[in-house]
Amino acid sequence: MHYVTSGQGPVVILIHGLFGDLDNLKALAKALEDSFTVVRVDILNHGASPSVANMDYRSLADSMAKLIQQLPGSQAILVGHSMGGKIAMATALCYPELVSKLVIADIAPVAYESRHDKVFSALESMPLAEIKDRRQALAHMKNWGIDDGTAQFLLKSLTRAAQGFSWKMNLTGLKASYANIIDWPTFSHSYQGPCLFVRGGDSDYVSAEHRQAIITQFPTVKAKTIEGTGHWLHAQKPTIFNRIVKDFITNN
Repeated sequence: MHYVTSGQGPVVILIHGLFGDLDNLKALAKALEDSFTVVRVDILNHGASPSVANMDYRSLADSMAKLIQQLPGSQAILVGHSMGGKIAMATALCYPELVSKLVIADIAPVAYESRHDKVFSALESMPLAEIKDRRQALAHMKNWGIDDGTAQFLLKSLTRAAQGFSWKMNLTGLKASYANIIDWPTFSHSYQGPCLFVRGGDSDYVSAEHRQAIITQFPTVKAKTIEGTGHWLHAQKPTIFNRIVKDFITNN
């Protein structure tokens, strides 16, 4: 798994969401690196990490555990957004001895309905060999009904190739794994360490109906809502988000 490290102190691993890469939580890394060793990872099938045919939360937890064991110290603090939050939760549930604290951004430990079909279609139909610049790529995404903010985020994974462009992410592997990504496995234990859930006030990813699933699996949980933000809360109100995360991992 590809990763970059900055700062010094207790280890904090930042885990991005679906279609992202290690730069997604870069602002948070900068806010933490004066007090922590910050590790930003590219999840498998994303960024510069290896491509795999299929992935699920137990195998991703295994990969994260191996990474933690390679880093200084015996434990790490995990901070994950969306799919990255599910990876962080799965790692804490499978390897609680390796996870000292947990921060989950706008995702719950539950199965979700499919909501990315249009995104996959837009990405897969991109004429990579023919487009000349990002402006054309953006127009293609908008023609598929992808809003500007989401399109700009997705196009961060577009990179110039010998002819045209290519995707940094492994779309084939992600599509094959999508049923696992929106699902959630059953775990036999709860995680007893300090845990914070941060949700966007306008997001539908974490709702009242998820409360019992969260408390059952993470009984020490604390919760914060950032009003006026959706699922991309860390990008919409980064100063508030970064402060909430730093306060929690420093003082709990």
